[in-house]
Amino acid sequence: MTIIKKQSAYLLFSALLIALISLSSLYALPAFDSQDKPLPSLAPMLEKVTPAVVNISTKGHYQGSGQLPEFLNDPLFRRFFKFDAPEHNQQTTHALGSGVIVDAEKGYILTNNHVIANASEILVTLKDGRALIAELVGTDPQIDIALLKVSDNNLSALTLADSDKLRVGDFALAIGHPFGLGQTVTSGIVSGLGRSGLGIEGYEDFIQTDASINPGNSGGALVNLHGELVGINTAIFSKSGGNIGIGFAIPVNMAKSVMEQLIKHGSVQRGLLGVQVQDLTPELAAAFAVDVTQGAIVAQVIDNSGASQAGIKAGDIITSMNNRTINNSSDLRNFIGLKRPGESAELEILRGHKQLIIKAVIGGENVLSNASLLPGTRSGFDGQQLHAALAGAYFVQKNRGVLLANVQKNSPAWQSGLRQGDRIIAINRHIIHSLKDMRKLSTRKLQQAIAVNIHRGDSALFLVLR
Repeated sequence: MTIIKKQSAYLLFSALLIALISLSSLYALPAFDSQDKPLPSLAPMLEKVTPAVVNISTKGHYQGSGQLPEFLNDPLFRRFFKFDAPEHNQQTTHALGSGVIVDAEKGYILTNNHVIANASEILVTLKDGRALIAELVGTDPQIDIALLKVSDNNLSALTLADSDKLRVGDFALAIGHPFGLGQTVTSGIVSGLGRSGLGIEGYEDFIQTDASINPGNSGGALVNLHGELVGINTAIFSKSGGNIGIGFAIPVNMAKSVMEQLIKHGSVQRGLLGVQVQDLTPELAAAFAVDVTQGAIVAQVIDNSGASQAGIKAGDIITSMNNRTINNSSDLRNFIGLKRPGESAELEILRGHKQLIIKAVIGGENVLSNASLLPGTRSGFDGQQLHAALAGAYFVQKNRGVLLANVQKNSPAWQSGLRQGDRIIAINRHIIHSLKDMRKLSTRKLQQAIAVNIHRGDSALFLVLR
């Protein structure tokens, strides 16, 4: 028995040893000779891309005394830290930034407006050291884009991608000249899309990335792994002025639209639809009893505008424009703002439960700002509860709507966001012409939430009563 057990144990050990050797040979990394097989690298793509990313240095003047410290020369620093030079005698300034060649044949270069603002001379330096004097074709300060032109027969340009196809998680590389160190490449991913409300530009639809963007990167390229341009690096989110992993780039589709206007017309004229809009929230969707979750609600239609002539009404929910989805009010503002006056737009609108297609002619410059929304929900309202929600408010009749002559502080009306001087135009899309119309609502069963359309000064918005 002992001999049999020893033999069994030996056979088992041998089998295990053979199995381990087999597994190790199966999963072991093969011998790698770096001389024969190149390591995975982005270098081949970057070798084609980086010649199209240029350094931009400018010479300008400011009113001040004393020598301007070198670190204040960067336009990104002055822009975000609100630096203003003392106003005494005129001094010469030198600023650094980046740019992207987008048309090699015609010599067009995209950069940020803040890079070349107030410049009397713009010098473009290519990767190979060539220095070219640039001509300013035009600028759009509201989007922070400038278009330059240089003359040279040997330029490289980047292919423009479709930035609308970007997804969060896509790899991205930022190329520029940070801190005057020379051309630098950093990598990361697309961290977010459609960033707006940052107060950086007049029109915002930023790509957010964690690829390092630092002072000097302004106007540089954000590219995908194919080496295609997806954005123009423009801003950082930082309290110290250095990179903390939150950078912003202007989508190339937006920059391209601006560029085309600058080439054709020399300037950008903003389109105006003639509506004031706000985001569709879950609370407002419930108040309007609609199933859609994204869109822009029309809070006010300007008289004699393209919107009024097309038949758009307050309370309409705009869900698409020219077959492009409208997710929020910023989308609509950006799409309209990139149209020139006289162009047309096809809008898909939800009015009540009806889907409508409306064609409108774009008008002149839009000077209206997006209305803010004070959220809140309430279920099971009836007319009496409407009066309870409006408790503490004193109304007087106007030609259109009713005016809140007084709103008691901390009353239900106050807590719902209503203020003295507000004019109630509609409640749950029931037009209010007089106090009589208000009283009629007290006999009705209303929907689950109450959406009140008010005019406040030159603004209009919807409030959901608590």
